Amino acid sequence: MNVIIDEACLDTMQSLLGEQFSDTLVFCISEFERLEREVRESLPVDLEAATRNAHSLKSNAAQFGAMSLSDSAREVEMLLLQGDVNSAKEALGSLSQQVIGSTTKLQQWLMANA
Repeated sequence: MNVIIDEACLDTMQSLLGEQFSDTLVFCISEFERLEREVRESLPVDLEAATRNAHSLKSNAAQFGAMSLSDSAREVEMLLLQGDVNSAKEALGSLSQQVIGSTTKLQQWLMANA
């Protein structure tokens, strides 16, 4: 699994948010974990909620430079929009690994740059 973090996105967000950046990034990381859990728990009962949470995870991840996580969330979202629940469930393994890997890399970046 390849975890890609676009540090230019982090630098941009840090310059925009200033001293609020660290707290915002920590919150965002917790949102990655919550949204992934909500996608997993929503399937297959509430496809609308699962799709909405995958979409939110995709957007939040991209905004904070977690590009490979955003790509994984996009894949799950697209599969759900196509009604391919079985493939979406299979893609959750990759999504979970991306959340773990992205969280680790973002925390390391924060410790080195905060």
